[in-house]
Amino acid sequence: MHDWSADGWAYRAELYQHVDTPPVSRNPVLHHGVDLPDTWWHDLHQALDHLTPVDTGRQAVREQYIRRRVPEYTGIAPGEITWTTAHGDLHWANLTGPQLRLMDWEGWGTAPTGYDAATLYLHSLPVPGFAERVREEFCNLLGDPAGRVGELTACTEILQAANRVPFYADLADKVRHHLDHLGAATRRA
Repeated sequence: MHDWSADGWAYRAELYQHVDTPPVSRNPVLHHGVDLPDTWWHDLHQALDHLTPVDTGRQAVREQYIRRRVPEYTGIAPGEITWTTAHGDLHWANLTGPQLRLMDWEGWGTAPTGYDAATLYLHSLPVPGFAERVREEFCNLLGDPAGRVGELTACTEILQAANRVPFYADLADKVRHHLDHLGAATRRA
């Protein structure tokens, strides 16, 4: 653990475990195809399956945020929220490969069902074939009515951050396009 202050701010860095395996991508958003073995996907499912039933008071996403911001940024009312425990920041710079390690755990806590899968999917959109693989891997959550709130929440976070985070600005149009499909599916349901 290392603490320091600069410009009136206090900082703390904590290292829990050194990871030698490189991240799947240096950028949270995937810009190239990746060849991950089936065992990697199995291990990811297993890790998330072990995490979701964990009982915690920590919150990765707050209900007030969902109720206020999701309609503002998506035009879709979130409806009923089913909660689960999530990593909270599941993107390609926080996953290693070809051996899986999940990194960057400071944001873990409760989130809507499907939130982690949706976050990973949205960060894959620049590589359509790979995004489809993520969608297939998590078909039990993505597109499911309970998982739809997780998708809407992940879309909202990206769109809200687009004016201040360059890689989200680049991703925003693809997220809006995905929202068009999600909104049509919501209207049909």
